[in-house]
Amino acid sequence: MVKSKKKVSKKIKSDKKKELKNTILQKKEKKKKHHVKHIKKNSHKTSHHKSLRHRVKHHQKKEIKIIYKKERDIRIKTGIKYFDDLIEGGLKKDSTNMIVGGSGSGKSIFATQFLIEGMKRGENCLYVTFEENKKQFFSNMLKFGWNLAEYEKKGLFSFLEYTPIKVKNMLEEGGGAIENLVISKKVSRIVIDSISSFALLFEDELERREAALSLFNMIRRWNCTSILTLEEEPGNDDETESPKSLEFESDSIILLYFIKEKNKRQRYLEILKMRGTKHSKQTYKFNIEKSGIMIEKGSS
Repeated sequence: MVKSKKKVSKKIKSDKKKELKNTILQKKEKKKKHHVKHIKKNSHKTSHHKSLRHRVKHHQKKEIKIIYKKERDIRIKTGIKYFDDLIEGGLKKDSTNMIVGGSGSGKSIFATQFLIEGMKRGENCLYVTFEENKKQFFSNMLKFGWNLAEYEKKGLFSFLEYTPIKVKNMLEEGGGAIENLVISKKVSRIVIDSISSFALLFEDELERREAALSLFNMIRRWNCTSILTLEEEPGNDDETESPKSLEFESDSIILLYFIKEKNKRQRYLEILKMRGTKHSKQTYKFNIEKSGIMIEKGSS
């Protein structure tokens, strides 16, 4: 009887141990399942956040590309009738452009008309000359109805008479008075008329090229759209005889011809090159009229 009771007691203890063991195992299994579920849930959230971040970054990059493209494609109107139609709507913003032509071809008028268009739009403009006298220049431009003295009073126009040697010194100084004026006035359009004398300051092509590179880099640093004139007869072929350094560094070259035909001289315009622009390859007749340069539409 006593043995039987002991057996029963042992069995009860054994059953309790088994039950306790099962309970512990069940709790562990439950915790494991909960942990796995938690990981899956967080994993889903993480992948969702990663996907969201990726989409945001992609969208931001796309927006930056669009803004950069728009800035790169901004065109500056020249004010010369029909000319902008030949160059995708105008000169590229912040570009350096060279007008090459002989005496009487219309270089200064072309350059001034470009500045007049800017001032009509409320832009601050600068005219730097190596050869022109201010009083005489203002008087000549008044014939086209361009009152530069009035623009000067409004603070939209600045006229600087500079010698080529001063420009050379300016390059050595890294900007000098012109740069101070450009920055203080927030000039957006600039004309340098003409750089022929400046090019003659340097004896060999290497020196000339280094100076041209410094000049063009300085102008680009100012974030201005610029026109530089060069007094030289364009060649009869597709090349100019201008210093290769100046030709290479400029973003565009526009040739102005003043050719004698029978007993009369006729003016022609040709776009030799213009970076990043699908420009016309034809030669166009143009006239200098009361309102400035006028290209004959459809002429070639």
